[in-house]
Amino acid sequence: MLRLNLSNEPHWLDLGHGVRLLVEPLTTAVMLAARSDPAILAATQVAEGEDAASNDDLARIVAKAVARIVVKDWEGVGDTEDKPLPVTPSGIDALLEIWPIFEAFQTKYIAGALILEQEKNA
Repeated sequence: MLRLNLSNEPHWLDLGHGVRLLVEPLTTAVMLAARSDPAILAATQVAEGEDAASNDDLARIVAKAVARIVVKDWEGVGDTEDKPLPVTPSGIDALLEIWPIFEAFQTKYIAGALILEQEKNA
């Protein structure tokens, strides 16, 4: 059974390691906006003689594009002197380069949407 969460309010997503993200719900509009991200377009449009992006590379690129849209705040992210950092697109990209954080974001946030997409295409 598909359970609908009709709330459109942002919620906190615990990624472990003391990191939490305040994220908007993952909607069709978010996924469509992420698809038009220049990094995704570049990764999916292969020029003659170039290799296509691997599935792993594409997953990383999509996660970053989605996160740049939905992350509104965070906790537990700081600089080398433990000063809290503001949320910025480059900060989001850097955060998602940390393997356990990327995996948690993929599993806890993006995977649900991808599972529904796979079920729809089955």
